[in-house]
Amino acid sequence: KTKYSKLIFRKSDTVPEELHQMVQEGFLALRKHNCFFQDLVRIKGKDFVTPVSRILIGNPGCTYKYLNTRLFTVPWPAEGYDIKYCSPQIHDACKALIKLNDYLHIEAVKALQGQNLFETEETKDATVIDREQNFANFLTKKESVSKDQSSCGVPEGDYVSLKNRTSYNVTLLNYMDPLQMLYLKQEPYFGMGNMAVSWHHDENLVERSTVAVYSYSCEGSIAEESNEQNVKGRDPAVWHIGLKVAWDIETPGLAVPLHQGDFYLMLDDLNATHQHCVLAGYSPRFSSTHRVAECSRGTLEYIFGQCELALQNLQTGSDSMALSLKSLEPAVVKQAEEIHNEVEFEWLRQFWFQGKRYLKCTDWWLKPMAKLEEFWRKMEIMTSLVLSEVGKKEQIEKQRKETISSILLVLTERQKLRKEWAAR
Repeated sequence: KTKYSKLIFRKSDTVPEELHQMVQEGFLALRKHNCFFQDLVRIKGKDFVTPVSRILIGNPGCTYKYLNTRLFTVPWPAEGYDIKYCSPQIHDACKALIKLNDYLHIEAVKALQGQNLFETEETKDATVIDREQNFANFLTKKESVSKDQSSCGVPEGDYVSLKNRTSYNVTLLNYMDPLQMLYLKQEPYFGMGNMAVSWHHDENLVERSTVAVYSYSCEGSIAEESNEQNVKGRDPAVWHIGLKVAWDIETPGLAVPLHQGDFYLMLDDLNATHQHCVLAGYSPRFSSTHRVAECSRGTLEYIFGQCELALQNLQTGSDSMALSLKSLEPAVVKQAEEIHNEVEFEWLRQFWFQGKRYLKCTDWWLKPMAKLEEFWRKMEIMTSLVLSEVGKKEQIEKQRKETISSILLVLTERQKLRKEWAAR
């Protein structure tokens, strides 16, 4: 209660049976279609393949970056988007996960309210139960914030903040069969046994946002509780979530058993103040980890906006073949070159170096990637136009120096990153 009060744990019998069934069938379908992939991640300048296989599902056009690797969502069915899936089963799996997402969103809001993490003067008189009920009703109906505000008795600022910190835009699905792993690290501080995932904080999330994790271990007869009485500490057959206070091994760590269909919530700032790890059991396990990804710079909408900004400086002549730059102003030129780098290294190379794996689920990303590539080609032309302008004899020395010094770093960085990516 003192050190881990923001961890909320719920047993599987609190979740509607129908939802369990949909989600679990979805996991198995994605596995059957080989939609889980090990990621090549970069830690301290070295590349590693993750022991856990993953797939990112979420809002169309959204991405999630961890350990220098950008994952692109397999979009879940969203209104106003035409998404073609490679099979009806993949469509159903994505649909099940958006339903689970909505359910966990409501649970997170109720948990935050229950913990009074959003207590304000105006809401002191309302009972927690009433408020939870109002929220649940509100979210189920998905009515607009302003319309329903009066009936909830929660000030609008808190309301928006609450919604922002629990509106999951992606879920990172994990799959691992520990028996296929030749070697698993041992948990180093508390003797908790085999780790599937080492101690870490989840990165790239909206500040103080909740993380919700639904766990499904394929428990068969051998994986059931192994003579629990004889085991000191945790049962090694059962998967657990481990928690510890960050940078502290004096405070006892916590290991919570995860059975089929259990879920837990890391509320508020728990992900920042604590680290967590995943302790492997004996049976294969899926998990769906719902997050509010900080993707202000990680959506298609954002990067297309950046491209338009850069290409404003490109002028097409009357014969539509002659291209020139509108301005050689150092700030303008530098901005375009920085966006050029962003498109190439944060998007195009990140997408293609993970191979064509997304095509096992959907071809949704191919069109936007082709469009980005088109923009990138124009930016390549812009770079050569800048260089040819700088090389002209009639350029005033002072202006030439200013232009060169504004773009030299960006171009050097581009050269360095191209070498790095080629090696990867």
